[in-house]
Amino acid sequence: MADVRIEHLVTSGTFSLDGGTWDVDNNVWIVGDDHEAIVIDAAHDAEAIAAALGGRTLRAIVCTHAHNDHIDAAPALADRTGAPILLHGDDLPLWKQTHPERSPDGELADGQVVSVAGTELTVLHTPGHAPGAVCFYAPELGTVFTGDTLFAGGPGATGRSFSHFPTIIDSIRDRLLSLPAQTVVRTGHGDATTVGDEAPHVEEWIARGH
Repeated sequence: MADVRIEHLVTSGTFSLDGGTWDVDNNVWIVGDDHEAIVIDAAHDAEAIAAALGGRTLRAIVCTHAHNDHIDAAPALADRTGAPILLHGDDLPLWKQTHPERSPDGELADGQVVSVAGTELTVLHTPGHAPGAVCFYAPELGTVFTGDTLFAGGPGATGRSFSHFPTIIDSIRDRLLSLPAQTVVRTGHGDATTVGDEAPHVEEWIARGH
């Protein structure tokens, strides 16, 4: 447990949905030790992610959701490493938009525990940004990986297909703001924050009714 570390890689590519395409930078998170690791969101660049892993065994590629910018490099990384791709079943329709010929290898479920290098990450189903959006809470590391559910400054976007603002607000309020205030929020894009810092931002969004 003492040797477990969190590594951060930023990869660049595009996000496409509903007929539009945008340039994006994505956070890729690697959790593990010198021997094994998991990757949270294999975005854009399988080669760069594999290089960051080095010779470690990749136990799993876990997906916070199935928007293409978070999963586009997952099959290539899986083929290269032999690691299974895990996704919440409610996001399969989104997954199939990007990878119609390749299914994930397993499903993530609320309350499931993903273990790596002696530490545990608990799956929190947090729909709203996408139906199968999940966060990964690692209490021993004092952090939660939120994908695009919660950012520094408030909730993730809900203006496109498969998303719903009241649902994301419920997810954040019930599943994330209940975590210890000092919990570090590691996001899918941009800077990290903390649960305590985001609570007032979320309340502002609720008041504005976005």
